[in-house]
Amino acid sequence: MLPTERGLPATESLSRLSKRTNPFSKLVTRWVILALLALALLWYSKPWLELAAHGGLPLSFLYGPHDFYRFARPPPPESQAIWEPRKEEVRKAFEHAWDGYMTNAFPGDELLSLSGGKSNKYNGWSVTLFDSLDTMWIMGLREDFEEAMENIKDLHFKATKPDHYAPFFETTIRYLGGLLSAYALSGEETLLRLADEMGQILIPAFDGTESGLPAYSVNVETGKILSDQNKNTVLFAEAASCQLEFKYLAKLTGKKEYYERVQGAMNVFYKANVSEGLFNDNWLMKDGKPTGSHLTIGATADSGYEYLLKQWLLSSDVQARDQYIKSVDGIINNLIYVTPKRGLMYVGDLQHNVMVHRLEHLSCYLPGVLALGAATLDLTPDVRELHEMAAHGLAYTCAISYADQLTGLGPDQMAMAQGTKWIDELRLWNETGRVGDAPGLTEQPVERDPSRRDYLHGWPSAYLLRPETIESIFYMWKTTGDVKWRERGYEIFKAIKKHTWTKFGFTSVHGVDTTSVTYVDDMPSWFLAETLKYLYLLFDDTNTIDLRDWVFNTEAHPLPMFSWTEEEKRAFNIS
Repeated sequence: MLPTERGLPATESLSRLSKRTNPFSKLVTRWVILALLALALLWYSKPWLELAAHGGLPLSFLYGPHDFYRFARPPPPESQAIWEPRKEEVRKAFEHAWDGYMTNAFPGDELLSLSGGKSNKYNGWSVTLFDSLDTMWIMGLREDFEEAMENIKDLHFKATKPDHYAPFFETTIRYLGGLLSAYALSGEETLLRLADEMGQILIPAFDGTESGLPAYSVNVETGKILSDQNKNTVLFAEAASCQLEFKYLAKLTGKKEYYERVQGAMNVFYKANVSEGLFNDNWLMKDGKPTGSHLTIGATADSGYEYLLKQWLLSSDVQARDQYIKSVDGIINNLIYVTPKRGLMYVGDLQHNVMVHRLEHLSCYLPGVLALGAATLDLTPDVRELHEMAAHGLAYTCAISYADQLTGLGPDQMAMAQGTKWIDELRLWNETGRVGDAPGLTEQPVERDPSRRDYLHGWPSAYLLRPETIESIFYMWKTTGDVKWRERGYEIFKAIKKHTWTKFGFTSVHGVDTTSVTYVDDMPSWFLAETLKYLYLLFDDTNTIDLRDWVFNTEAHPLPMFSWTEEEKRAFNIS
């Protein structure tokens, strides 16, 4: 019976009750309350502790702004016996490539991996070093990382030739992205200093145009801009693929201009109100209007679509998220087809409203983005299933294009046998009771007879050490937990080691469906930044980069997710 039920006032009854309470019980109660408070404090402080472990990032960051995730469960502990040695193989491959670059090409940009020379296509500021910093950190190669830091500790980005123009897009994704990622992982202040210096060099690309879209390149010393081959246009991919880098830089430095300039470029695209969410690949510098009639998710537009989803993941940009969903609807309804015999799913181009039935290796990033979006967006069940099926079918086509070849390496471009729209085939499959596999999802066996593949190689029949297929395989593994994706990745890695390894590093090759490839004398920095990094993480059972906390830029540089503070929203005019 409660004290008040005895007819006593509640305050008086509680007073008497407290006087009868055992002092030891009061002490226990007090400690229990303190323990619960401590546990609560630990729980809510866990994000800050983890952020500190990520490199001592400022406490203005909020950890993991998204509540909705659908990633696969971690693999069982016994799987490490298989995958740890394979992960070590990738680390050894990276060390071979890195040693070849540092010994023969540094401080040049890239290694000429056949001759042992060097090239300077990307400003001459040692692009391979900056592209490789976070890979070294992720792989635990701390001595190599510290050596690299020693080489750049006193560096400043100066002109390396007369009238030096830095290409905006490539410099942003490789140098700036590499610096920001390595800073986020290591906390090395030198990297933030260099990132801010790079930002100051690149930001005039926005100021010299009437539309607010960034110019193709900017003069390192004067800030003067140049358009691409004097066409006075900018590519959708190049104008939109600076959002992650500059917004994160704005977060770190508090500089309003970094946020305002890149958001201004996004506003140009949002205001265009394009049909079915599909963006033209060319845009006029003067008025920010789309021009031409080419619609693609390939080379000239690719990372623009990728960054719609990733802006949402990085900092909860709702407008970018909504545009991503609209754009994926447009891609699925208009650009995805299936071939007539093998039922291979592919994504092509529209040119003058005519379908161009081809698949670029560069387009093989798309299944990874679709898988990531399905795992992180709060979609309706039917939309999520649609995105997952598209991711699966496209990823399989990209993977089988490797397995079909005699070398096990995929061609850079394929002319696809003219198929039918996937969405129409899918609608028929649904209407007839969903019998058998969904269109485009039947995994056909390897086909060594070129006449029966449903595709022909484009020119050149080359593997350029590109990462896109491995990237999508990585996301398929992370979102499905199906080990077949890991096995496919390992087969590709074995083919890379067998056919592209040279005395100095690794090299691109021609003739992927021959018994004797022809070497190309180069080792692009993306091989160390992306291809080997995604392979390493594919085989990694320790979840080194948790996709709940990090988002990769288009050069595979992971950046930490964050939330804007109320002060930052006011300062940067973020609604």
